[in-house]
Amino acid sequence: MPSSIKLSYLLHKLKSNLFTIGFFIPAFLYLVSFFVIILVFLLKFSFSEGIPFLELFSANEFKAALWRTFWFMGIATPLQLVVGLLLALLIQQSYKGVGMVRSFFMIPIAIPALVTAIIIDLVFSYPFGPINDLLLGRHGFFPQITGVPVNWSGSEFLSLGLAILGKTWRDMPISMLILLAGLQTIEREQYEAARTMGAKSWQEFKYLTLPLLTPAILTILILRSIENWKEFIFPFILAPAYPLLGVLIERLYHVEQNPALAASVALCLVALIGITTLIFTFITKMVRKYLVRV
Repeated sequence: MPSSIKLSYLLHKLKSNLFTIGFFIPAFLYLVSFFVIILVFLLKFSFSEGIPFLELFSANEFKAALWRTFWFMGIATPLQLVVGLLLALLIQQSYKGVGMVRSFFMIPIAIPALVTAIIIDLVFSYPFGPINDLLLGRHGFFPQITGVPVNWSGSEFLSLGLAILGKTWRDMPISMLILLAGLQTIEREQYEAARTMGAKSWQEFKYLTLPLLTPAILTILILRSIENWKEFIFPFILAPAYPLLGVLIERLYHVEQNPALAASVALCLVALIGITTLIFTFITKMVRKYLVRV
């Protein structure tokens, strides 16, 4: 194609999308400028007292928080994806009362995260919380399971497990809506064609639904992993003795009055988010290529 024709084509596309571009440019400039400003200040704080990264990487508190945050992200992200997919498959069908079911599943996102975390903390409180009352058999309708109350906040495994479950429950509607939108873009004729060729339900899901849902799945993996890497409220309320990186940043900045070290942890968090995004993008593309090839 001659260069003049290419230029005319590009100008035509530009003119036909001026309205969209007019909305996109301000949002893009806002996001980029905001990110640059934050990054500059993080670098300024980080190197205001020499090179704090050497001190940071040798600190046991940072290593422990990094390890906890990695597992928190590694468990909560696929869990939110699976729960969201199951619920999206449930409410995509047309049946009586599906509108009410969809509204019911949206309730968690309407409750502030802080309120959700406090309610979970009260329900699992030690030693006289409702859950401990049930486990101790204090209610006649429920058999006794244990003879001593469970100190949920005193165990790293239990407290962080509660934080993961609370985070999953609260953010589940976001994953559900994204996947529901992806499911509704798949034409029903494709499923009908697959059935005429003898495909079973699990084959339709594996070779049709999953490949076509790849963009939605990638979006969820990226958004949820970012949220889980920097999660603060649920671990802060439910597992204060076992801080994640987000909680450690707050502690270093406000409690220990060490902004340089707090900014260094924040920079590490930004780098981890970027690396995770690249990994999820690569894995998702590889899985889609495999499913399509098979």
